[in-house]
Amino acid sequence: MRKFVVVMAGCAVMLLGAAGAIAQNHPSKNAAGQLVIVFRDGHRQTFNFADVARIEFSGTGGTSVVDSGPTPAGAPPRGHFLGKWEVGDGSGGTFYITLDDDGTAWRSLHRVHGKWAYVNGEARVTWDDGAMDAIRRIDGKYEKFAYRAGKTFTDEPDNVTDAKNTSPRPI
Repeated sequence: MRKFVVVMAGCAVMLLGAAGAIAQNHPSKNAAGQLVIVFRDGHRQTFNFADVARIEFSGTGGTSVVDSGPTPAGAPPRGHFLGKWEVGDGSGGTFYITLDDDGTAWRSLHRVHGKWAYVNGEARVTWDDGAMDAIRRIDGKYEKFAYRAGKTFTDEPDNVTDAKNTSPRPI
């Protein structure tokens, strides 16, 4: 009888261990529209996509890496912003902003590199010198909104000029 009890207890331990392993590897039953972050220690934290504006990673200078949020109706798609843009400098001159598909950007004015992200139907560029530009479609035409270092995209822009994509491509 003692052997029988030991065998049954051993089987119970194995079954519980297997059930725990299966439960741990089973995909989360979170609802669609949620972001789940699994930390190194195994605990999880869940966020609703509706509450997330963008995901940023340290070491990127606060540059947006993953964009989220609704795109306004009628807004141009992300691919529409790719290419070389001729924009005004706010003093009557022009320069070029190039937006690449991998999120990198280049500005001919002072030859500065940066990163760009598609946010709420517009292209937002954060330059390595701290300045920022946004290219937005306003009343059917494109404009460049310039922000000096230290400002945010919701602040009053330092200047607003026309913007023209010199290398439009089909999307």
